[in-house]
Amino acid sequence: QVQLVESGGGLVQTGGSLRLSCAASGRTFSFSSYVMSWFRQAPGKDREFVATISRSGGITTYADSVKGRFTISRDNAKNTVYLQMNSLKPEDTAVYYCAADRGGIDIVAQGEYDYWGQGTQVTVSS
Repeated sequence: QVQLVESGGGLVQTGGSLRLSCAASGRTFSFSSYVMSWFRQAPGKDREFVATISRSGGITTYADSVKGRFTISRDNAKNTVYLQMNSLKPEDTAVYYCAADRGGIDIVAQGEYDYWGQGTQVTVSS
């Protein structure tokens, strides 16, 4: 059974920073074989793509809304993907989810993802 467990969420003021982590586990889960991404869902809105990182970590892609402020990274030895969030804004308030995609073809298509975490709440106060 594969599990993705997010952590690091919390309450922060505008302009602050948070670092989210997503730890993957599973006896047959080969973390380095999966493209890893972060999505988020704000209250009353659809879940949206935030960032993705290739299997080796060499290629990253970001939503325009977070480009230049967020950084996605991964440590394949630790089966963990991170999201460093700087210069946070109230509009970044959402539940953040990590997800794993074996195919890596359409990184923004949520239906493509094989596994999802349970989410971690990020709240940015103004």
